[in-house]
Amino acid sequence: MFGVVTRETEELDWAEFDRAFYELKDVTGRHTDPEPNAVNMISAFGDNDVARTDPALLAVDAEGNRATGDRASLDWAYVCPSVTEYKERLYDLVETAAATSPDVRLDDVGFPGEEYCHCERCESGFAESDHEDWWGWRAAQVTDFVSTAADHVPGTTYVTLYPDPYPGHLYRRSGIDLDALSAHVDEYVVPLYDEEYATTYWLESIASGFEDRLDVDFSIELLAADVPMDNLVDAARVADAHAKDVYFGYDGNNASAAIRRLDAEEREGKTFGAPGE
Repeated sequence: MFGVVTRETEELDWAEFDRAFYELKDVTGRHTDPEPNAVNMISAFGDNDVARTDPALLAVDAEGNRATGDRASLDWAYVCPSVTEYKERLYDLVETAAATSPDVRLDDVGFPGEEYCHCERCESGFAESDHEDWWGWRAAQVTDFVSTAADHVPGTTYVTLYPDPYPGHLYRRSGIDLDALSAHVDEYVVPLYDEEYATTYWLESIASGFEDRLDVDFSIELLAADVPMDNLVDAARVADAHAKDVYFGYDGNNASAAIRRLDAEEREGKTFGAPGE
């Protein structure tokens, strides 16, 4: 199955796409109305708008540096996953999305990096908890968020994973405990973005790593914007060999062209016997 990830409402109904993901809230903090004919996507803790309007809500490292997009390791700002009032707004947004279309995808789930978060909320929350292990406490915050959000989703709950299948990496980096989280997730989506896809061995390595690691269905999201068509089709073949589905991001025209090419190749590969056989 092939699908699209888009900000363009007109692409949601294109015949080539078996599934369409629509950015309801993105990392800028912008959000719009949910679409009934899409899986509405919500950037959970990635939010540049909060960095401008209420920076005290951002995650901080041990030196007090806030998780903003100008940090070397970050592409956008991250809200601390311990901020109760922010999470309540996210739950309301999930509930609104799910009332319009039953399936919801959560992006940017978890902490922005291994060095986060050491804000007063997190430090006091850990100290007052029953957890003796800091990493276990962090992971519990993420699992609780996804569990609560999923309770508002009557259909399929999708969660985006940072593309690192190596044992323990997601746990330390983002606070994602895959064994605990998978009880609340129906399908993971792993973005494997490249501007060229000139080689695909790395894509196969990461995809096969997740295939071995996950007990829950996972799909792969490829970047379609400005990627050479032959390379995009090659990448999709590799992804399709390991993942449940393949989704193409942010260029509906390239995505639909790649899907038509793949469908044509599949038809050409089929053989049919003579009548009566």
